[in-house]
Amino acid sequence: MRTRRTSERALSGLAALLAAMLLGSLVAPAEAAPKRRTVARELDRLLAQGAIDQPTRDTHYAALIQTRRTAERLTGTRRAQVAGALATVEGIAARGQLTAPRLAPLFLTLARNREWWTTGPLLASGQRIGFAGSELVWQHVPGQGLALHPLANFGKLNAYAKARRGARNDARVRLLLDELLAVAVPRGAGLAWEYYFSFSGGSPPWVSGLAQGTGLQAIARSAVRLGRLEELRPVLRSGLAVFQAPPPLGVRVRTKAGAHYAQYSFWPSLRVLNGFVQSLVGLYDVATLTGEPLARRLFAEGEAEARVDVPRYDTGAWSYYSRVAIQRESDLGYHTLLRDFLASLCDRTAQPVYCDAESHFTSYLTVPPALSVRTLRVRGGTRRALRFSLSKIARVSVRVVGPDGRAALTLPATVLGHGTRSISWAVPRKPGVYTVRLGAVDLAGNPGSAEGLVEVLRPKPRKKGRDRG
Repeated sequence: MRTRRTSERALSGLAALLAAMLLGSLVAPAEAAPKRRTVARELDRLLAQGAIDQPTRDTHYAALIQTRRTAERLTGTRRAQVAGALATVEGIAARGQLTAPRLAPLFLTLARNREWWTTGPLLASGQRIGFAGSELVWQHVPGQGLALHPLANFGKLNAYAKARRGARNDARVRLLLDELLAVAVPRGAGLAWEYYFSFSGGSPPWVSGLAQGTGLQAIARSAVRLGRLEELRPVLRSGLAVFQAPPPLGVRVRTKAGAHYAQYSFWPSLRVLNGFVQSLVGLYDVATLTGEPLARRLFAEGEAEARVDVPRYDTGAWSYYSRVAIQRESDLGYHTLLRDFLASLCDRTAQPVYCDAESHFTSYLTVPPALSVRTLRVRGGTRRALRFSLSKIARVSVRVVGPDGRAALTLPATVLGHGTRSISWAVPRKPGVYTVRLGAVDLAGNPGSAEGLVEVLRPKPRKKGRDRG
């Protein structure tokens, strides 16, 4: 009886299976779930799709294996850098972003890391280097190895394009230009020069309005110098598309006045003024050199927003580096960089808002920080905030001296931003008038100081405990 029932169940199950197959509703088992994306699997996928041919797949696969073996053979810092560069490419593959055009810059990056970390010296963080026979600039990103740095490369190309004419300089322009064109990749509907390292929480590949604008400016200058403008006009037009696409694909952030072009495509709410202004300078020059209507329109939309933004970045004594997501004053380098970018925009547009800002930011380099004691009275024997105002970012020291001439508080020099600041003070119990001495040296080296008097009141009498009866 049991055998018959088992056979019936088996036949019933087989019938159900056949029915499912005929109806096309057979569900794949859990074991057939999609496999994790790896560089090797993505190379095979690109080959199957016809995006690359067999020799290309085999060449890159061999380079992948070589990079892994190099990392395994090295030790310490060198191993960490090669492994970090490899991890970057693996991360891009895992996120499904390893496209055929990205193979060129990414595998060039692996090759340069293999070469440097097996033969070259150790590098400082952020150190930039080059290789014989190439004009490309590479930057050391600790833990991620050597990475292409678009802004550094386009800054170099700009300098070459503006240098004195001659066969030698023309050859440098031509070589660097062609190398940069070879690492450009399609991004959305446009063409971009991407960053392939993680930064401030952003994962590669990402783009920058500052680098893209400077890049198009440098390409336009080089094209005019070399007589290749018509040849490169499609490249310039495609590059402008990055300024039309919203983040994270592009850098365009819509505003009430027009458009802001983000410094980082992965962080559109961080509004960095120096990068935005330079992107406008780049767009202006592209429009002027090429006559492209799109470049002119993108500049106009960004410039309308810049006229609103620039005054907001003036603290009255210094400049802001960023606002919105993070409000932070510029360090000395970014302050002077912003001043210089504004000078460029002033020269091109003659708009008072940019010319005045340049003048203000120049004057702030020689104006000492202003300080003032805000706390006038505190109760002795308590912990209170000692408040003071500071006009600009500076290294500030605080010293409080009691009626007997002894130090009641000493704060070593600390960098503080502008505004009303406060430090915690364990107020002495001894009443009297205390002298607060403030000293500050701003980022440009200008010193400032101030004194103020604080009255320390007698401590409140302590409450006596209740008698117990």
